[in-house]
Amino acid sequence: MINQVLPATINNEYKGHKLALYVFYLITVMTVGRSLVHMFATDGGAQSIATIPLDSYSTPAAQTVILIFALWGLSQLIMGVFYVIIIFRYKSLIPLMYIFLFIEYAMRLVMMYMKPIITEETAPGATGNYIFIPLSIVMFILSMRKRS
Repeated sequence: MINQVLPATINNEYKGHKLALYVFYLITVMTVGRSLVHMFATDGGAQSIATIPLDSYSTPAAQTVILIFALWGLSQLIMGVFYVIIIFRYKSLIPLMYIFLFIEYAMRLVMMYMKPIITEETAPGATGNYIFIPLSIVMFILSMRKRS
C-alpha cells in the first residue's frame, strides 16, 4: 500500500479506478477556478460568496479580510497548478493527492471549530468541507484499487 501512495518511481501511469481520476480532474478545475475568484473578485469572495458581512466592518478591517481571501486564493492557485502538473506528468501520485485533500478539508473543519467566523448564511465552502472529507476517502480507496 505504501508503494502505491509513495511510489519508488513517479511516473504518469495511473493504475486506480477511472472514477477517482475523473473526480481529481474536477477537483483540479474547481481549485483553480475558486482560487481565481478569491484573487480577483473585488471582495475576494468574502461577502459575495462566503457571506461574511464586510459592510458591517470598518474599512481597514474589511480590506484586511479581502487581502486574506486573496492570499488564500494564491495558495489555492499554487495547489491547483500542482494538481495540473500531477494530471499531465505524475498521475501515479493521485492516491497521495487524495490523502492531502482529506487532510486539508478535515483541518478546515477543525479550524472552523477553533476559530469560528460570523457569516450571514452558510458559506458554500463550509458545506463543501463536509462533502470533500468522505469524498476524498472514497476516491482514495478507488485510486488504490488496481484496474483489471
